[in-house]
Amino acid sequence: MAKDFPTQARVVIVGGGIIGCSVAYHLTKLGWTDVVLLEQGQLSGGTTWHAAGLVGQLRSHANMTGLIKYSTQLYSELEAETGLATGWKNCGSVSVARSADRMTVLKRTAASARAQGIEVEVISPREAQDLWPVMAIDDLVGAVWLPGDGKANPTDLTQSLAKGARSRGARIFERVRVTGISAAGGRVTGVDTDKGSIAAEIVINCAGQWARKVGLMCGVSVPLHSAEHMYIVTGKIDGVHPDLPVMRDPDGYIYFKEEVGGLVMGGFEPEAKPWGMAGIPDDFEFALLPDDWDQFEILMQNALQRVPQLETTEVKKFYNGPESFTPDNNFILGEAPELKNFFVGAGFNSMGIASAGGAGRALAEWVVNGAPTMDLWPVDIRRFATFNNNPRWLHDRVKETLGLHYAMPWPNRELDTARPFRRSPLYDRLAAKGACFGSKMGWERANWFAGEGETPVTQYAFGRQNWHEAVKREMKATREAAGIFDQTSFAKLLVQGRDAVAVLNRLCTAEIDVAIGRSVYTGLLNARGGYETDLTVMRLASDRFLLVTGSAQAVHDADWIRKNTPADAHVTLTDVTSAYSVLALMGPQSRNILSRVTSADLSNEAFPFSTIREIDVGYATAFANRMTYVGELGWELIVPTEFAVGVYEALQTAGRDFGLVDCGYYALEALRLEKGYRAWSRELTPDINPYEAGLAFAVSIDKEGGFIGRKALLEAKAKGVPSRRIVQFTVDDPAPMLWGGELILRDGKPVGEVRSAAYGHTLGRSVALGLLEDTAVDREYLETGRFEIDLAGERFAATVHLSPAYDPKASRVKM
Repeated sequence: MAKDFPTQARVVIVGGGIIGCSVAYHLTKLGWTDVVLLEQGQLSGGTTWHAAGLVGQLRSHANMTGLIKYSTQLYSELEAETGLATGWKNCGSVSVARSADRMTVLKRTAASARAQGIEVEVISPREAQDLWPVMAIDDLVGAVWLPGDGKANPTDLTQSLAKGARSRGARIFERVRVTGISAAGGRVTGVDTDKGSIAAEIVINCAGQWARKVGLMCGVSVPLHSAEHMYIVTGKIDGVHPDLPVMRDPDGYIYFKEEVGGLVMGGFEPEAKPWGMAGIPDDFEFALLPDDWDQFEILMQNALQRVPQLETTEVKKFYNGPESFTPDNNFILGEAPELKNFFVGAGFNSMGIASAGGAGRALAEWVVNGAPTMDLWPVDIRRFATFNNNPRWLHDRVKETLGLHYAMPWPNRELDTARPFRRSPLYDRLAAKGACFGSKMGWERANWFAGEGETPVTQYAFGRQNWHEAVKREMKATREAAGIFDQTSFAKLLVQGRDAVAVLNRLCTAEIDVAIGRSVYTGLLNARGGYETDLTVMRLASDRFLLVTGSAQAVHDADWIRKNTPADAHVTLTDVTSAYSVLALMGPQSRNILSRVTSADLSNEAFPFSTIREIDVGYATAFANRMTYVGELGWELIVPTEFAVGVYEALQTAGRDFGLVDCGYYALEALRLEKGYRAWSRELTPDINPYEAGLAFAVSIDKEGGFIGRKALLEAKAKGVPSRRIVQFTVDDPAPMLWGGELILRDGKPVGEVRSAAYGHTLGRSVALGLLEDTAVDREYLETGRFEIDLAGERFAATVHLSPAYDPKASRVKM
């Protein structure tokens, strides 16, 4: 091998499982032929070979569904291209429900499938049995049938992808172990192996269970942890035939597929068994772990209930193959923020076969184009920070995430493990006042506050949950008196230097060269004109700006800014999130309350909207930013962390006789939706531009020097009426609860989906922001159509609002 082993390559891929081979295949298909793939054992020998091979198309995010739809297309065509069988069979899938709540999930799934163009049918238990005759149905209430789903042979599929890559020039080397990653000047320069070093422009980490270890070789966090995943293969069973669909019984945590006249039965138990705490052996190739019937018992019991014949059927093989899982059950894709040109495709959470075709293409396009070609935020590596790579935390979290595959996907469901993680200085005080906490980017955040006689524990349901009245109280206080929100989790970035204004003006859609003491709401766009983020830019000095952005976006936004800052620019960016707490004081009494604890003039003349001042608040000195996310008069107080408790106590004392109330994020969400305020990753995504979002007011299209994305916006504007648009809706019936993801219909035809929803207590009905997609979505289209929202199969009339449903003229914000 030494003679043929390369010393340089444009791209080196580490890992020869299905994702590594898919990336190599798609890179060569895009014309990049100087590709080297290194596998420490044999192709597919890590975790790919023992995967069950199920391919279910539907996901909660349209682009994730799109990736798998592409996978099914690719797998159906690959054999004709390469001559190697893939085992692909378009057998369809049936998912069954044992309870009314699960049936609600399946009906919501069906509506979502229709919104995403996936063929689906809600069917009865008897119809499900006709499709899958070996199951008992006495305890079932219904099912859904997805004819486009299927299954594949993971090892054959991997070999076929590898052959396709080789045919276009890729070189694949087995039995080569990567021992190090080289870097210089903040970018990757190659890999070191036990066969020699390879210089490379780009390195892609597709090392599966070893991806975390490979990342640590160059200071890149790849937060994943292995857990045991078990299934059995049975002997022949009467009624099982080669075309039998895949069957999922999520209430029993189990799945089935046909194999040689018998069944493969596995599942995702509610409490998983982590593995590899001391590291994954490098030679763990085509290997399994010991049988664990005790761990498997809950799956076996449920399988016997569903398929009674299993009681007398031979178990030919017990597979216990570890797989890697991430903290949120989504895989990891993209360029690492810590190291330029080092990409990751890993952590596929037992969904690698379904995802690999589309994920491999998406990652290859990211590499070739230098940026994602679509919204990939659910799987973007930048949704995690270095603290998410803590091994003890990962171990405890993975116990829960494996089970999320079939756990009931309740609205607003929170993960319970490995918490509390990050805590605001006010955490204990809010807990003592009845806060029920949720988690975002690791932060413990008050979702709602229990009143007297209430327990601060969320009781999940698809209708009104037990916090409904609590949120009503918090919203009423904010609209009529004042509410205080602990928004410490907001990410804060300090940008400073003599070129700061020039750099930010090129990044931001709005004019940033404003007077010192002004705040500017703005978007940051990609070259396609879509939102990379939206945030508030506060000018503190001629050369210093404070940027406040969403809790989940600190790593993403900092990376975007750094990557788009010229190398010779005199600018520094510092993440100061932990240095400041944020207390949002909102409501018509907020001026009166704040006036009691500061000497600053808070009048409209002295302190107009979109102004930031450094003021005294009690004993503290803090930034007060007159901005709102709830649609009321108010200030966001950006307080040094060590002063946060003192400021909170001072405001509580000052606000007692004004009716000040502690408020949580559920109220914040409902308040912002009543006003129609957009949120990034929901209404604002890399695929949606400001005109489609209804945010043209935040674009200075003709500002000097332009900005990233301006060309795409001009082209969009020249086309005239957009074919899609973010629109606010209210449900005419005051009873239903919307949660997001529901199908929107116009004159009976599917035209979009709800992106965000909540119960608007001020309006007395559910309120939502939805994305409509049709030939031309203009005023006439909105005013002449009859709109409905599909809620788990039941349609409700909905009203379009061309101006915000609450305070359309924004007079309350500027009181």
